[in-house]
Amino acid sequence: MILENFKRESLIPLPVSFISTVSEDGVRNIAPYSCVMPILRPFDLVCVASAKMRDTFVNIKSTEEFVINMPGADMADKVIPTAMHVPFDVNEFELADLKERPSTKVQVPGIEGCYAWMECKLHSMHEEEYNGVPYLLIMGKVVHLEIDDNVYNPEDGSWDLENAKPLMMTESDKGMHFCTVKSIDKFEPYGAMFEDGKDPLSWMYEKKEVPGTGK
Repeated sequence: MILENFKRESLIPLPVSFISTVSEDGVRNIAPYSCVMPILRPFDLVCVASAKMRDTFVNIKSTEEFVINMPGADMADKVIPTAMHVPFDVNEFELADLKERPSTKVQVPGIEGCYAWMECKLHSMHEEEYNGVPYLLIMGKVVHLEIDDNVYNPEDGSWDLENAKPLMMTESDKGMHFCTVKSIDKFEPYGAMFEDGKDPLSWMYEKKEVPGTGK
């Protein structure tokens, strides 16, 4: 079956994240985003694609901070309340009945109940236009990354999909179909992609002592 070209997004399972920001006046904002991706394995950068006229863009441009919150499937009912267009001075934590989670490296709070949090500082912002429609690519530098202890295995850096139940979605002509992911119990090391069997970025995963803990 041949599809319209714009439906390419409908064929890619998309993660659902909640991006929290704060205005210059201290108003809390939350917006769901699925066009979020890491930028290459060696980097600490993440990219968010966004429409230009969004409170999220205004807040990030003015404060240069944001938090990418990764929710589980049990938070699917929070997508629409945070996606709705409401006045700029509305606190969307209160609107969606979500609890703030204090951040470590940024002033923007995260969202309690998610399984992971990426605290970001603005790295760069690229304003583009396609067919007369303005859009943005927001590049953030992750300055603090945290995951719920109940879903993470510190021995090998793997995490429990069954416990986290990452919120995902697929699209159709009518709207968003929410889902999650599960393991198929197949594993390949990074080194399998290279002729010598060695991962050239293995140094990234060497255990580092956490300051002040002795671990």
